[in-house]
Amino acid sequence: MTTALFTHDDCLDHQTPAGHPEQVARLRRILEALEGRDLMRHEAPLGTEDDLRLCHPQAHIDRVRTALPDEGIVQLDADTWMSPGSLQAALRGVGGALAAVDAVLGGAAGNAFVATRPPGHHAETARPMGFCLFGTVAIAARHAMERHGLERVAVVDFDVHHGNGTQDLLWSEARSLFVSSHQSPLWPGTGTPDETGAHGNVLNLPLAPRSDGAAFRAAYEQQVFPAIDAFAPELILISAGFDAHRDDPLAELNLGEPDFEWITGRLCDLAEAHCGGRVVSCLEGGYDLAALASSVAAHVDVLIARG
Repeated sequence: MTTALFTHDDCLDHQTPAGHPEQVARLRRILEALEGRDLMRHEAPLGTEDDLRLCHPQAHIDRVRTALPDEGIVQLDADTWMSPGSLQAALRGVGGALAAVDAVLGGAAGNAFVATRPPGHHAETARPMGFCLFGTVAIAARHAMERHGLERVAVVDFDVHHGNGTQDLLWSEARSLFVSSHQSPLWPGTGTPDETGAHGNVLNLPLAPRSDGAAFRAAYEQQVFPAIDAFAPELILISAGFDAHRDDPLAELNLGEPDFEWITGRLCDLAEAHCGGRVVSCLEGGYDLAALASSVAAHVDVLIARG
């Protein structure tokens, strides 16, 4: 068994304005960092509208498709932009995540990493936001439930920003457990501990600015790992954002590569205990290019070792 990598050059065609942190160079640097590693490499297929409708209403899909420009870039909100290649890139992200779930659940891979952009965890049910067009990881969770028949899927989001979109999309989904650790206060301003989901299926861990790896690890040991153990997932999905790194320009947490190695390994431990090691990780944030590349490499190296 091995680790599968899903990516596509179409994700390099999603253009943002000069100086925007969610830039093409993010994916280029990640792919350079992963060169030479023992990965089963696949082109991410295109997601379909049927896939998107697992989480989003048709009106949201139509809004995004209608906004797609023939040239230049258009602004959807204060942070979210589209260029002519953006829809195709976002559909590769969705398709890659679903293909990764298929590969892991079907036994073709032990685990998987999906290296695509734009990210997805801020896209709400009917609202693109925070660089995101569609809720990629939430769609992957619903795909595992609706099309593979899974009854318990855990989603763990360690991006520095709260995964408000994933929370919104899975709020009423009793078959899911959504966990988000994130800096607070920080945009988007959601993710308080009293946001627990319609079925007690949401767990938020706000971390104070300048929290370090020790605080991060303690929060997971005390709250997250017992909750995952009790839930006994049949699949673990990771929203892998690396902007909690101490060098990231958009936030103020003080994690480093050893912390990302640690959380990846501990989630793999839980997957081995409950679901045959089945883990699918999808790229979210991370905006210092050097820190992003080294953190992704550390994360993927653990997946390879455990795959």
